[in-house]
Amino acid sequence: MARAPLLQLTDISLTFGGNPVFHNLSLVVQPGDRVALVGRNGSGKSTLMKVMAGLVEADSGDCIVPPGVRVGYMEQDPDMSGFATLGDFATSELDPSEMYRVEMAGEGLKFDPARPVETASGGERRRAALAKLMAEAPELMLLDEPTNHLDIEAIAWLENELKQTRAGYVLISHDRAFLRELTRATLWIDRGMVRRQERGFDEFEAWRDKVWEDEDMQRHKMDRKIKSEGRWAVEGISARRKRNQGRLRALHDLRAERASQIRRQGTAAMELSSASKSGKKVIEADKITKAYGEKVILKPFSIKIERGDRVAFVGPNGVGKTTLLKMLMGQEAPDSGSVKLGTNLMPAIFDQSRAQLDPEMTLWESLAGDPEMRVSGKADQIMVRGQPKHVVGYLKEFLFDERQARAAVKSLSGGEKARLLLAKLMARESNLLVLDEPTNDLDIETLDLLQELLDGFDGTVLLVSHDRDFLDRVATQTVAMEGDGRATVYAGGWSDYQAQRQDAPEERLIKDKPTKKKAESKPEKASEGLSFTEKHRLEALPGIIERLEAEIAKLEEFLMDPELFSKEPVKFKKASEALAERQLALAAAEEEWLELEEKAG
Repeated sequence: MARAPLLQLTDISLTFGGNPVFHNLSLVVQPGDRVALVGRNGSGKSTLMKVMAGLVEADSGDCIVPPGVRVGYMEQDPDMSGFATLGDFATSELDPSEMYRVEMAGEGLKFDPARPVETASGGERRRAALAKLMAEAPELMLLDEPTNHLDIEAIAWLENELKQTRAGYVLISHDRAFLRELTRATLWIDRGMVRRQERGFDEFEAWRDKVWEDEDMQRHKMDRKIKSEGRWAVEGISARRKRNQGRLRALHDLRAERASQIRRQGTAAMELSSASKSGKKVIEADKITKAYGEKVILKPFSIKIERGDRVAFVGPNGVGKTTLLKMLMGQEAPDSGSVKLGTNLMPAIFDQSRAQLDPEMTLWESLAGDPEMRVSGKADQIMVRGQPKHVVGYLKEFLFDERQARAAVKSLSGGEKARLLLAKLMARESNLLVLDEPTNDLDIETLDLLQELLDGFDGTVLLVSHDRDFLDRVATQTVAMEGDGRATVYAGGWSDYQAQRQDAPEERLIKDKPTKKKAESKPEKASEGLSFTEKHRLEALPGIIERLEAEIAKLEEFLMDPELFSKEPVKFKKASEALAERQLALAAAEEEWLELEEKAG
């Protein structure tokens, strides 16, 4: 017997500001679906997701969610007004017996439930919203850019959770590796129409290119037919006026159909212009260190970066990537060691916090008001790579239309803000690009173009990113910051780093073969036997076990009430399930601790 769908949209139409976003759009999400929702920035992905979540009402059409199906939505900018802490927000829809779910998600996503909402960063708010959704475990999860502001460890945790869930989900993400790993179907929004393919994101680009190729062929045939019929109409209409009115009407219909076809949005006309070459040596750091009080950020670290290198910096959030980058750029002094910058450096910086964008300014003001871009005496001109250009003309190169030029920056989507920041960055001549999370919110096509531009850029690139696919395609060196102040340089991108890191312990054992005396030394064996992640896990497990034991004690106390079953059967059932789940988790944590202790020797 076929199961009822989790959600069904039928003939949905929606306009914003007189412009159609969707027209007669229909789709179905089935139980267990793992769907990638893809489309260009501004195509309406987030709007469609809000329609699915019931947060935006369509002008016409139906959104049907069967009784008993819960739909959860993780939005890009969660509203936390009325909540004192992130934990208050994340647990607001949970029964007291289910609070532990938020703590579990908090561990994986690295957010502090006690953090006050008013001091929380945008990234912390998003992680709390994601933890809330994962803890509530609805039958259908709608996830809008869930990997933004997550480090690679947290992304791996989320991937694992989504692989194991029985819920259906729809994902919007710029992270190719994440989509490839998790999706089995693809919804593609293109010019207000939704197409579905029962294959994951890995097959999307070939499918898209084939659809566009067929479309171009069809358009070419239509143009030839219009041209042929138009010639016939001019040459022979007077002699066959009555007989051929039907053929004339068909010609008018063809022309009307051709005129109504919506052109595909082009790719942004992004261009990078290298300034005059820097010296061969760009940055040389020698045994630099950094600490804040007792917290060691960087143990003695050395690196030589030469012209043309593409150096990626990876590691967990808060490990010190941005601090290291600032030291290498001469913006912050190391505690010890030295940094020498090369000659004739002209840096341009892409800031992940979007701090270079004033949300109250219009797009026009954001460009024309920039002192480095202003053209004296011409309010509608900006300086782009040494040449004056009209503000609107330049904005159009980055896929903004004329009306958006006078719109406030705060009205832009995340992807549009990223494109505006790239527009500012690429207006400058530079030979050293510093890119801090440039891939957040960009659509797949713009990411492809950015990668091509970086490949052809004659200067040097320093890159901080958690996008594994982008790192693989761009980086020639990877600096891995793995905690405890350790930073190690590896050749290649993310996959190369992972392969080399897996080989490292074995290589070290061969290189430093222990003497008999060393082999008997337990501390030495422990340091060789456990990876950094395993050592960190071994240190964390006692705290996890203690917390699980405390939660089990609370649940057992809660269930001891003799009247609970008769008065609150639903709460009794949930608490019993939670107790069984925590007992299983405790047994697994104790087993893992024993295995790691044995491995450590």
